[in-house]
Amino acid sequence: MVPKFEFFILPYLKFLSDGKAHTLKELTAHIADVLCLSSEDREERTKKGSFTKLYDRTQWSGTYLRKALLTETVGRGKYQITKRGLDLLATNPDYIDSAVLSQYPEFVEFARKKNSPEQGTDPSAVDSSEKTPSELMETSYKELRDELVNDLLAEIKSHTPQFFERLVIKLLVAMGYGGSFEDAANVTKYSHDEGIDGVIKEDRLGLDSIYIQAKRYDTGTVGRKEIQSFVGALSGKGASKGIFITTSKFTKEASNYTPASHIKIVLIDGDQLANYMIDYNIGVSVRQSFEIKGIDSDFFSEE
Repeated sequence: MVPKFEFFILPYLKFLSDGKAHTLKELTAHIADVLCLSSEDREERTKKGSFTKLYDRTQWSGTYLRKALLTETVGRGKYQITKRGLDLLATNPDYIDSAVLSQYPEFVEFARKKNSPEQGTDPSAVDSSEKTPSELMETSYKELRDELVNDLLAEIKSHTPQFFERLVIKLLVAMGYGGSFEDAANVTKYSHDEGIDGVIKEDRLGLDSIYIQAKRYDTGTVGRKEIQSFVGALSGKGASKGIFITTSKFTKEASNYTPASHIKIVLIDGDQLANYMIDYNIGVSVRQSFEIKGIDSDFFSEE
C-alpha cells in the first residue's frame, strides 16, 4: 500500500539537500526507493486511474514544500531546495507534515485559502464532514486550478520574451479577436515599435485594431510609469484601444491610472493571464473530467 502523501515530504526535501535542481521523475523514483515500495505499489493508481499514487503524492508533497518556501521551481520542470529548506533539515526532523509546515506563514496562508473560514488556519483542522461532497469537489478544483496557475506562470517565465509575445497573440485570437493567428495577429519586430509589442484586429472584419504591450517579468511589478508610456505609444499611433499584459502584477498606482477619455486600456496581470489560458485551453490540456449529474425532474413528472 502506498503511504499517504505526508510520508513523502521528508524524503522529497532530503533528496534536494544536495542543492542541485531535480526533476519530478527523479524525485518520484528516489522516494519509491526510500519508502521501499514494491513494483505493485509503484503501479497502484488513483481512483480515476489517471496517475499512479506514487506520482500523485510525490507531486503534492512538492506543492506543500513550495508553498512553505522550502523548495522552489527552477528552470523548466525542475525543483531545488531553498535556504529555509536547508535550515529545516539542519534540525534533523523525523517527520514533516502539515503541522510542521504550519510554522511558516506562507504555508498558513495557503492553508487558509484552501480551508473554509470557520476551520481557521490550521491545515490539519479540515473536517470533511462539515462540507457537502459538492463543496469538497469545488474546493479541490480551486486548489488544483490555483496550482496550475502557478505552474503556468513559472513555465512562461522560463521562455523568451518573444515566446511570451506570441503566446499573448494566440490567447487573444482564441478569445475571439480577429480570425486565425496568421490573419488577425501581427507581432512587431523584436526591436519593438515605439512601445508596441503587437497589433490585433478587434474583429474578423478588422474595423478597429487593438495594440498590445506584453511584459514578461520574472520579478517586480508594473508601475504607473510603464502604463503612462504605453498610453503615450497609443497616442503616437493615433490608437484608442490597448491591452497591457504582464506575468507580474500591477501596482495600485498603475491600476488606478486613468488615461484620456478617448483611450481605453485593459490591464491583465499574471494570475488573470494564466486563468484566461486555462479557460481558453492555451498551453494546457484536459487530464481528467467529471460529470455531476442530478435527477431530471421533467422525466419523472406525471403526464
